[in-house]
This record gives sequence, C-alpha cells and structure tokens, in this order.
Amino acid sequence: MDMPTSSRGGGLLAGARRFARKPGLFARLVAPGFGKILDRIDAALVRGTIHARLPDGTARLLGGRAPGFECTVDLRSWTALLRLATNGSIGWYQAWEAGEWASPDPVPLFALFMANGEELGDTGRARGPFRLAARFAHWLNRNTPAGAQKNIAAHYDLGNDFYAAWLDPTMSYSSALEVGEDGLEAAQRRKWGALAKRIGDAETVLEIGCGWGGLAGHLAARGSRVTAISLSDAQLAWARERHGAGVEFRKQDYRDCSGQFDAIVSVEMVEALGREYWPTFMDCIARNLKPGGCAAIQYISMRDELFEAYAQSADFIQAYVFPGGLLIRTSEFQRLAEERGLAWQDQRDFGLDYAATLEAWRKRFDAAEAAGRLPAGFDERFCNLWRYYLMYCEGGFRGGGIDVHQVTLVKQGE
Repeated sequence: MDMPTSSRGGGLLAGARRFARKPGLFARLVAPGFGKILDRIDAALVRGTIHARLPDGTARLLGGRAPGFECTVDLRSWTALLRLATNGSIGWYQAWEAGEWASPDPVPLFALFMANGEELGDTGRARGPFRLAARFAHWLNRNTPAGAQKNIAAHYDLGNDFYAAWLDPTMSYSSALEVGEDGLEAAQRRKWGALAKRIGDAETVLEIGCGWGGLAGHLAARGSRVTAISLSDAQLAWARERHGAGVEFRKQDYRDCSGQFDAIVSVEMVEALGREYWPTFMDCIARNLKPGGCAAIQYISMRDELFEAYAQSADFIQAYVFPGGLLIRTSEFQRLAEERGLAWQDQRDFGLDYAATLEAWRKRFDAAEAAGRLPAGFDERFCNLWRYYLMYCEGGFRGGGIDVHQVTLVKQGE
C-alpha cells in the first residue's frame, strides 16, 4: 500500500513511484542468499569497516582489512538486503524508509560504498529486470523541452520559502568554495568571486541556469550586463524581485538561446540535462560565445571508472530527487567541448568543499525543522527523504566517487 504524499513535494514522491519495485517472490528467486550478499560486500571492502548487527541479533564485521571509513549499521530485516541486491541504491533507500535498516550516521556508510565502488561492482546496483525497469523509468524523465520544464518544476518549484528556510542568505544551491570558519555564506561568495575571475571584465554575460539570481546580481554589480535564464517560475520571481537591476531574467530553455556574449557562466546546471543533451549544451556555449570569449562552468562529475555502470541504470537521486539528471563524465565532457573549438583550461576540483556544503545544509535543515521554520505542507516522509538525500550526497563526495569542478572554456578564433 502506497504511503500518502505530502501536499508539497508530492510531485517528487509521486514521480518516484515508477521506480519502486517491491521485493516479491521473483526477487527472492533471482537474488543470492543473504549470507552470500554479505560475503560479497565483505570481500569488496578493501578499505574501511562496517560494524553490522543482523536481524537475528548477531554481530558481523564487514571489511576491516585496511583503514578507511567506519560505520555502524543495524540491519533490522533481511528484506533490506533483498532490496539492495535487486534494486540497488533505490532499494536501499526504500529499505531505510521502511525502517528495515538504520545507522547513527549514514554518511560514512555512503562514503564507504563510494570509496569501494569499483570493487563492489554491481553488488549495490539494480540488476536484471529491476535495472531495465529503472532505465525505462529514467528514460521517461528525459529532458526534452517539455520534460525539462516538468523536471525542473518538480524539484525547484517546491517553493522559495522552503529553500530559504535552510540555504544561506545568498540562496546558493550549489557547492561553496573553501568552506571554513567564516561560514557558508562567505564560502558561497568566494565561489562567485572565483567564477567572476574566470570571465574577467566581460561586458556582456549569459548565465545558463540562474537559480535565485545571486550570481547574476553579483556579476551585474561588477559592471556586466547580464542575461540570465531559467525554467523555474518560482526562482525567476525571486530573482527579479531581488536582483533585477542590471540583469535581464528570462524564462528560456538553453536550446533556444541565440546571441553573442563576451562570457557565459553556468553553475551545476549541466547535471540536469542527461547524456544525450551534453552535445546540445556545448553547441549552445559555442554558438553564443564570441570568439576569444570565456565560459566559466561549475559541474559535478562521476569518476570515470564508475561512470558506465552508473549510467546504465538509475540511482536513488534520479528516482527521488533530480528526475532526468545524470552526473558528468569529465573526459567525455571535455572531448565535446574541444570538438567545438572550446579550449578546456584551468580545471579546479574541490569535492570536499561540496561535502562540507552539504553537511552545513543538513544542519540548517534539521534546525529549521526542529524550530518549526519549514513552511507548512512538507510532511515527515518528505523531510526524511530530504535529509537522506543530503546525507547520501555528502557521503558520495567524501568517498571520492563524485567530485565538483570549475573549468574555463575559451572559444578559439579571432
């Protein structure tokens, strides 16, 4: 029986239903025995340790052969392993939601799985018909012009009041830079400064995926004439009200952009596209950038060695949080840029800053929920999903399987 969805956030939860596969008799037949699943996990943990308490009350140590992340897992039902073995990270979340496993801190568990991702292989991924079903469900969320509008609305139109309750005052929903004792807001402004430095004193700037407009406002305050695009009505309303001076905010698909700009900026927008649209995005950069102009791109990547297995299915994030999304493979992204005369320069990697950003967001989210500052309409199920999402992503960055980067693309020619 499906749990009711919250009145706000219901779009995300409803969209995830097509990824749900309850482990019935067929799953029990195709999955290996519970002991074999634990044996596979144990053998694959070349670094790090899981202290597991099993449903029968016994304890088992998994890994422990080399230093690494260390975590505790209370496995309350064998069904959790069945879900993991057949439906991967989607099933593991569904098991957590059902109370079939718990941990005092899931972040090191997610980091441990990511750090040992190559060795674990398909142990934590959907398989067989479950993989095919997940791929088909993900395909239904592909980012056609109509699909992109729907996917963006499902996530970003949760409400400005929701995001304002736990983001920092800049309303930046992307990794900060050099997160330290001066706090998250200062680190977000450092991120803006680093991006601005990459494009110099550009007179005209296009921002693709402008969020709530903070970066566009920052660039306009430096003297640039900024055109900023988004598909989110909620974000655009916020941006126009607070950053309208010197910025033209447009509701526009990147595929429809036509113009000549001295510079382009785009922060963590490309992960929403899907692999089939990466060439189209690079076409947009090449088409709209003046010769000699610079594009400053911030993007999230999946480690090359893990990418193909990741791309062949769908994971928890794609099912529950960012429909239609896919992390970038840097080598492929760079090749697409260079094929279009865009020189790839000055790549900077700062994944641990994203882990710190996510940790700060989670603490702010928890504080907002505890203080009753989240807007009405978000039920306990949704709040637990959001918390799990923040922990899951933090663990991925700490485990090194995913990373965040800034890079400058320079259009060749006179």
